[in-house]
Amino acid sequence: MPAHSDTPPPPPAAPAREEAPDTAWFTAARFGMFVHWGLYSLAARHEWVKSRERLTDEQYQVYFDHFDPDRYDPVQWARAARAAGMRYVVLTAKHHDGFCLWDTALTSYKVTNTPYGRDLVGPFVEACRAEGLKVGLYYSLIDWHHPSFPVDGTHPQRDDEEFKAAHADRDIQDYQRYLHGQVRELLTSFGRIDYLFFDFSYAGRSWWGGKGPDDWDSANLLKTVRELQPHILVNDRTGLPGDFVTPEQYQPSRPMTAPDGSPVLWEACQTLNGSWGYDRDNLDHKSADLLIRMLVDGVSKGGNLLLNVGPTGRGELDPRDSAALAEIGRWTRTHERAVRGCGPSPYTAPAECRYTQRGDRLYVHLLAWPLRHLHLPGLAGRVRYAQLLHDASEIVRVHIDPDRPAVNTEMGGQPAGTLTLEIPVRRPDTPVPVIELFLDTPADPADLSGPSDPADG
Repeated sequence: MPAHSDTPPPPPAAPAREEAPDTAWFTAARFGMFVHWGLYSLAARHEWVKSRERLTDEQYQVYFDHFDPDRYDPVQWARAARAAGMRYVVLTAKHHDGFCLWDTALTSYKVTNTPYGRDLVGPFVEACRAEGLKVGLYYSLIDWHHPSFPVDGTHPQRDDEEFKAAHADRDIQDYQRYLHGQVRELLTSFGRIDYLFFDFSYAGRSWWGGKGPDDWDSANLLKTVRELQPHILVNDRTGLPGDFVTPEQYQPSRPMTAPDGSPVLWEACQTLNGSWGYDRDNLDHKSADLLIRMLVDGVSKGGNLLLNVGPTGRGELDPRDSAALAEIGRWTRTHERAVRGCGPSPYTAPAECRYTQRGDRLYVHLLAWPLRHLHLPGLAGRVRYAQLLHDASEIVRVHIDPDRPAVNTEMGGQPAGTLTLEIPVRRPDTPVPVIELFLDTPADPADLSGPSDPADG
């Protein structure tokens, strides 16, 4: 029996605080890479080729039988992403055709049964980690190959009446078990995963037989995800609210909000040429300066940009994609502190400009280059210094009497409170020039040191 002691026992330990989804790195990074890659890369005519061309499993099998990406180099992918200014990468572990890029135990329709014969997800995860990038995986809720996925308006055999009749008794609950099991595999086989992109629910779409959260058992699916990796960020496409919303192939005209008007995290997912998978003959490529303007526009409204690449059937980045990433990288090398760690500004930008802000740094992104003078309403008396960001060359502030009309060679006619900057006649040789304004408002010292690397957190 222990000896008696007057010392009171220590208080019981507080219960461990449940880890919450980690949004800090996401809003700091602002820019990520999406990678759509799979059997459809061999067809080289859009990732929905099986559905668009009503291909049967037998017709689509030719791509499985010849899938041998001998040039697959995830280290090169990761380095290209980082050089472009991206700080996370998201890979399609399984797309709508049901083909799995990892050695899943739940189906034979996987990469280890192709001529390539090896897992693809593990090397991708390790390459991203080695480059300090956050790791994301995409998983399709749709599966046109699984024998229990009910035929609906997206299915390749939707017009085959004989096929539909023969498979009318497919059990979505059996497919649920498969879906949940595969997500569990992905979140227990590759260590920490930072981001999970489900795709997609369509109960309210015009397609007949649309599916939504009840079909996926989304409530329990998300519960499993949170139990396995509580820190992970999950998108909104299970049909239930997620950690961020995902506008696709358009740029929001204003910051995105919840139905009650409160701000939400959002990320625009965009393609380089309108196709997600490798599309050999698609020449509708966006210019690098347009892509940079899309990035800037999104950050000015509190959003991220997830920009897609579609590697070839051999596993290499399309040279056109690589060229665009390199051009973006040239801009981000000198302008990234106007994007990373930044968000919307409370000040209103003039036409043809976008504002991003971090602490006492206000960044003016010039989508068009004005002649000699730039007028910024509401900023008079609020700026202690101004410079072009790319070379740190000073921009002179010009005082204009608000009561003076514009006459002859004397400028005037600006509203009270307007800050006027005198800028070079010649536009800097960069897609989107940026002026960095140092505001007179106090700022946290951490805000003055430039963007921190979200991979360090």
